[in-house]
Amino acid sequence: MGSLLTKLADKALCLQALVGPGAFNDGQVTWRAMGSAEDSGHYISVDTSYEGEKAVLSSPDLYSEEWSCVRLIYQIATTSDTSPDPARLNLYLRQEGESFDRLLWSAKEPSDSWLIASLDLKNSTKKYKLVLEGEMGQDKSTSIAVFEIKITSGYCIECDFEENHLCGYVNRWNPNVNWFVGGGNIRNSQSILPKDHTLNSALGHYMYVDSVYVKHFQEVAQLISPKTMAPISGCLSFYYQLKQESSIVFTVYLRDLSGFYEEIWKTDSALNADWTLAEVNFNAPYPMEVIFEVAFNSAKGGYVALDDISFSPVYCSNQTGTPFNPANAGCNFEEDLCNFYQDDKDGPGWSRVKVKRNVYRAGDHTTGFGYYLLANTKFTSQPGYIGRLYGPTLPGNLQFCLRFYYALYGFFKMSGTLAVYIFEENHVVQEKIWSVLDSPKGVWTQAEISFKKPMPCKVVFVSWCKSFWDCGLVALDDVSLSLGSCQAADLVLPSPGECTFEKDECVFTQKKRGRGSWHRKRGPTPTSYTGPKGDHTTGVGYYMYIEASNMVYGQRAYLVSRSLRGTSGKQCLTFFYHMYGAGTGLLSVYLRKEGDDEEIPLWRRTGEQSISWLRGLIEYESDTNYQIIFEAIRGVSIRSDTAIDDILFQAGPCLGYKDQQHMG
Repeated sequence: MGSLLTKLADKALCLQALVGPGAFNDGQVTWRAMGSAEDSGHYISVDTSYEGEKAVLSSPDLYSEEWSCVRLIYQIATTSDTSPDPARLNLYLRQEGESFDRLLWSAKEPSDSWLIASLDLKNSTKKYKLVLEGEMGQDKSTSIAVFEIKITSGYCIECDFEENHLCGYVNRWNPNVNWFVGGGNIRNSQSILPKDHTLNSALGHYMYVDSVYVKHFQEVAQLISPKTMAPISGCLSFYYQLKQESSIVFTVYLRDLSGFYEEIWKTDSALNADWTLAEVNFNAPYPMEVIFEVAFNSAKGGYVALDDISFSPVYCSNQTGTPFNPANAGCNFEEDLCNFYQDDKDGPGWSRVKVKRNVYRAGDHTTGFGYYLLANTKFTSQPGYIGRLYGPTLPGNLQFCLRFYYALYGFFKMSGTLAVYIFEENHVVQEKIWSVLDSPKGVWTQAEISFKKPMPCKVVFVSWCKSFWDCGLVALDDVSLSLGSCQAADLVLPSPGECTFEKDECVFTQKKRGRGSWHRKRGPTPTSYTGPKGDHTTGVGYYMYIEASNMVYGQRAYLVSRSLRGTSGKQCLTFFYHMYGAGTGLLSVYLRKEGDDEEIPLWRRTGEQSISWLRGLIEYESDTNYQIIFEAIRGVSIRSDTAIDDILFQAGPCLGYKDQQHMG
C-alpha cells in the first residue's frame, strides 16, 4: 500500500483520513462531519437541502501493488417511498494518467440501518485516488451518510470475523436456525467453543450455527459472502469444526447473479472435534457469492463453526489446462475467420467480404471500412438452402453471453432467415436458441443471447432461405462472447469516457440550443436520402444528429464536453460518424485547452461520405485540462443530416491509427 496506509500501519484507509489532511472537496456542496451519540463514532453526511447537487470527496494518492479490498459502511435515508430521480452514492477510482474517473460502485436503495459494500481492487502499478460522490437527485427528504471507508490488503471474500462488519458476510434469516458470531464475550449458546482459530483464544471470534432450535427436517442456515466484483480463480480455504449427534450436511456453493447454485465442497461424515482445514478450487469468472450452508435433521444435530476464510490465486491442487478465454470465441473478421469454420458439405455459404467505401452499399459494423461475413444464398439453386458457420468449442457448465451484429437485405419475410443453434460436441444434439423475428432492413442490429450448457458445445450461425423466390443476403459481424449472463453483463459499470447516448448526452452539453443544435434521436431521420436508419450501438438505440431542415446553409451546431483532466502522453478518441446526403456539409472535432480561447483542429470531414456509420480515430495530447468540441455545419440542402454515436476516450495511442489516417 502507499504512504497513507503506511502512515496508518497498513490497517485501513479510514474515513478520518478521507476528511483529514490531504483530502479535498471537488464539488460545490461539501460533506459535513457529524457525531454519533450512540457509539461515540463519527460519520459524514450530505442532505437534500442541496437538491440536484453533488458532494465530492477525494482521498490522497494511494498505491497498491497487491490485490486489495475496499469496504464502505454507508446509509441512504429517506421518508419517501419512490422518487423518479433518487439520491445516489457513488465510489470512483481516479487513476493516474486517466482523463476520466472509473465508477467502481453505486447505490441508491434507501435503508433504515448502516449497510456495507465490499469491492475488490486489482493490483496496479499506477497511483490512484478514491473519490466519493453523493448525488442528491430531486428527492427532498433524503440524506446520505458514510461511517467508514477501509482498504485492506487481500480479497473481499477473506474474513477472520474479528471486526463488527464481518467483512460483509451476511446470514440469510431463518426463523429457526441462523449463523451467529461466537467467541469473545458472547455466551449465549450451548455450542460455544473454548477458542477461535485466528487468535487461538477465548476472546477471538468465529461464526457458528447450532441445531438447538431446529423444528423441521433439513432445516437450512446460510452464510453469504460479498459478491466477487472482479474475475478471480484459485484456492478458497477455511477452518471449520463440526460436532454431530445426527446427520449434518455442511456444503459450500457458488451462486451467480441469476441464482444458479454450483456445489464446490461438502464435508465427509467424519467427526471434526478440532479446527480442520478445508481447501477447494474456486473459479469465479463473473460476479458470484460464496454460500456456506448447513442443513440439520433434528434439534439434537450438533453444531458447525467456521473461521479464517482465505483465498490464494494459486489453485489448491494441480489444476490441468488453462482458464477459458472468451476473446478466442469472438471475431470481427478483419483479418480472417478467427476460430470460426464452415461445414464443407454445405457448399458456398458464408463469404468474407469488404465493400469499398461508397454511398450506395453499407460497409461493415466494426469500422465502416472493413470486412464482414455475407451469406449470399441467392446463388444457390437449392430451395431451403442452409449455410452453417461453426464457432470454437466452449467448455460446459459456464454461463455465456453471446453478442453479434447482423443485417438483412432482400427478404420479403425476415422471420427465421438467421438463427443461432447450440451443437453439443458430438453434433448429435442441436438446439435453436435464437432466430430473427423482425428487423429493420439493411441496418446493423445487435442481438444478445444468454446460455449455459452442462457439456462442451459450439455456437452455430445458420442462414436460411425458405424458397428461391424469397431469398436475400444475411450479413454478420463483430461476434463477441463474455462470461456471465447478458443481464449480468448489463450490470457491469460502463467504461469511463464512453458515451452511447442511450440514456442521455453523457459528458456533453450544447453550446446553445435551438434550431441550430444537436438532437438525440432513435430510428431514421425525418428527411429521406440523408441521415442514418438506426444508431451504431445496437441499431435500435439513440444517436446525436443535426436536422438540416431546421437550419440554414452554413449554420453551426456545437456539442461540447465538460472539462476533462489533462494527462501526460497520448490519448485516443474514437467515435462513429454518419455523413450521408447529397448536400452534406462539414463535421469537425476541436480541442480547447483550459484558459485558452483558441480551438485546435483535430479532425475534419466534408461532404457526403457513405451510407454507413464510419469510425473516426483521433490521437491527441494535452497536459492541462481541456474540452473536446464536435462542430457540425449544415450543407447546401436539407439532405445534409450529420450524426455521431459511440464516443470513447481512452488513455494511450490509438490502435490502427496510421491505417485509418491512410483510409481517411
